[in-house]
Amino acid sequence: MLTLREILYNVNILAIQGNNDIAIRALCIDSRAVKAGDAFIAIHGVTADGHAFIPKAIAQGAIAVICETLPETISPDVCYVQVSSSAQAGGIMAGNFYGNPSHNLRLIGVTGTNGKTTIATLLFRLFSKLGHTCGLLSTVQNQIGDTIIPATHTTPDPISLNALLADMVAKGCDYAFMEVSSHAIHQQRIAGLKFAGGIFSNITHDHLDYHKTFDEYIRVKKSFFDSLSNSAFALTNLDDKRGNVMLQNTRARKATYSLRTMADFKGKILENNLTGLIMQIGEREVHFRLIGEFNAYNLLAVYAAAVLDGQDKDEVLAALSDIQGAEGRFDYIISKKQRIIGIVDYAHTPDALLNVLATIKNLRQGHEQIITVVGCGGDRDTAKRPVMAEVAAEHSDKVIFTSDNPRSEDPGEIIRQMEAGVPVHQRKKTISITDRKEAIKTACSLAQQEDIILVAGKGHEKYQEIRGVKHPFDDKQVLQEILELLEK
Repeated sequence: MLTLREILYNVNILAIQGNNDIAIRALCIDSRAVKAGDAFIAIHGVTADGHAFIPKAIAQGAIAVICETLPETISPDVCYVQVSSSAQAGGIMAGNFYGNPSHNLRLIGVTGTNGKTTIATLLFRLFSKLGHTCGLLSTVQNQIGDTIIPATHTTPDPISLNALLADMVAKGCDYAFMEVSSHAIHQQRIAGLKFAGGIFSNITHDHLDYHKTFDEYIRVKKSFFDSLSNSAFALTNLDDKRGNVMLQNTRARKATYSLRTMADFKGKILENNLTGLIMQIGEREVHFRLIGEFNAYNLLAVYAAAVLDGQDKDEVLAALSDIQGAEGRFDYIISKKQRIIGIVDYAHTPDALLNVLATIKNLRQGHEQIITVVGCGGDRDTAKRPVMAEVAAEHSDKVIFTSDNPRSEDPGEIIRQMEAGVPVHQRKKTISITDRKEAIKTACSLAQQEDIILVAGKGHEKYQEIRGVKHPFDDKQVLQEILELLEK
């Protein structure tokens, strides 16, 4: 076991009270999990302050406490370490505790509003095809080689994160690909990690319930690139108007990708239909199995990152051309008799929904209807609700507003806030059905031969969260079952 002194290496310490030459069994940020011999890290959380649970942690056997403010009552049997930021200290300590696993593989992080999951997943599948043993940390799932580990957050807490990375190193991974959320950056969950590269996809209206302003959201994303070392690469989407901002002040090697302007990695869509994309990348023409302009950006980012890492261009394109996208991202089925296309997508921001609907419009061969089923999550950014509804109404022939994950909110009230965004002249094309399964069933009943149904917002999720309870619910499974039933 490591001593507290060893685990505190590189932490910004303000004061120490007690003996730090003590062996630490484990690190904990949740007082409920503390056992005898543990170090408890008191972090100011979003809903609770860990400092309030210091007495409980000590009662359960904590022999060290890391905090920003020393408690009034000091136990002589406990070592107290005062730090400038408990969250940052927690990340650095977790790295030290697990042997700094991010230094022992090449860790590539992906940030942005949309595309993080697809880019990280494609990188994982690409590098696996190229013969590497890889790890994946994503919204959909965490993965070590062929072993899948369910994901609970886009980016885990720093202790879980370093434990996962250490497991990847132990199992021979030489690469790890990771979604880096704005929450994780702001909460210092990635503190102490060494990244070999960072990728920026895009930035649009999201998470303003947490970050409060768009400028703050941008600043947080940018801070990830500011923290990269000069041995890493920083890759940005030049077609996003904030793309260049991400590269300001970074010490990393800078690179850009684009579909619309000159960039280090330039792509062009030649064909886009249900059989996939045909793109020109550099001087090469390649067919990909993924669909839509947004996936063209994702593929270009993956290609650029692989080349920046030193992989062979031709091998990368050959492998990428055979790879499928992430679950719940433009995931589609086609009914056998009526050839109705059902699409499930995680689109839960106005921009993501617009991208998916624009792609669907381009796939239309004639006068097929686009029927969209969409909701908005509870306890999240309320400002995007009317915007989501406006986008859905503008770009669909029929729209059904329904529940997403209402969480602690009244689903009917969420829907009413969405309805407020629909222009008067488009209200006739919209209906509201609170029950998500009934909404999907209604969409299937309204669909005629070769129409297109989009079920947006939840994608890969296998549950629906209502009043603190997660009920089993899979959009794709429900959609498939209803379409099959209607065709019997």
